[in-house]
Amino acid sequence: MRFLIFAILTLPSLAGTGERIVTAARSQIGVTTRYDPAYAAMKYPGGDVEMDRGVCTDVVIRALREALDADLQRLVHEDMRANFSKYPKNWGLSRTDRNIDHRRVPNLKTFFKRRGMTLPVSKKAGDYRPGDLVTCTVPPHLPHIMIVSNQKAGDGTPLVIHNIGRGTREENRLFEFKLTGHYRWKD
Repeated sequence: MRFLIFAILTLPSLAGTGERIVTAARSQIGVTTRYDPAYAAMKYPGGDVEMDRGVCTDVVIRALREALDADLQRLVHEDMRANFSKYPKNWGLSRTDRNIDHRRVPNLKTFFKRRGMTLPVSKKAGDYRPGDLVTCTVPPHLPHIMIVSNQKAGDGTPLVIHNIGRGTREENRLFEFKLTGHYRWKD
């Protein structure tokens, strides 16, 4: 009986990293209902836009913060500050901006690669595990990021949790757009 009580009380802590990320991402469904790419000044560290809004990166930022206590705002800012030349110059900036840098897909891709989280991109559903982070290009050239779910479509393709314009949703869209990156979180 004691073991059963112990197991029940510790069950959340026994969940794998990927499962915790999925659970945290899924908790945003129905809460983050708007797509809002507006620049916002925010506290540092641990800053966020209002929970009812955001973009694809905000789904990832919130999920990693809730599931793993990983603050991408701080982590990306610190790495960019120390290694600015390694990051994309897509926005013509000459220095970091802790309000927005972590909310840009190309910066997250660079950060994940620098942290050794890169995996091969494939079209095989079985290569993608719950909690994996996947980037793609939405035509004509918009970068996007999604979290692989632990739920699957009828054909076995993992669903993804993301915000692609209508708030956070869980959908069968993993292979809809050209994939540009595949990452698995490492502490």
